[in-house]
Amino acid sequence: MSFFKIYFCGSIRAGRDDVGVYQKIVDELKKYGEVLTPHVADPSVTAVGGEVIVAEVTQPSLGVGYELGRGVEMKKKILCMYRPQPDKKLSAMIAGAKDGNNFYVENYKEENIAAVFETFFKNISPPTVSRLDWSDYYPM
Repeated sequence: MSFFKIYFCGSIRAGRDDVGVYQKIVDELKKYGEVLTPHVADPSVTAVGGEVIVAEVTQPSLGVGYELGRGVEMKKKILCMYRPQPDKKLSAMIAGAKDGNNFYVENYKEENIAAVFETFFKNISPPTVSRLDWSDYYPM
């Protein structure tokens, strides 16, 4: 299996309601490589506070949108994960960015997180050289 550097993003300032889901996502992502941003799934982080980008986009977040835009600009492989809910709609910008080449959007349920990742990582080619160090943007 290939080893990826994975940048995970999820809502922080817009709300931490999904931190438990984020933790499940990070735990599964660790099977595929190094998660560069595990703090997103840390319950102690509050609202104050060739890589692959995985974003949980159910909770709208300007910060996540910005990170995704930067990832698109840098031509990174991006997976956006959305849990359909009656009171939350997927951003039209995210839905419209889906191209099946570098930008993927998957509807999911908590119980199928592992299957979503298995399919995603199986269908993308790992980067041959990575020159970006995310710590330049997010010192930890």
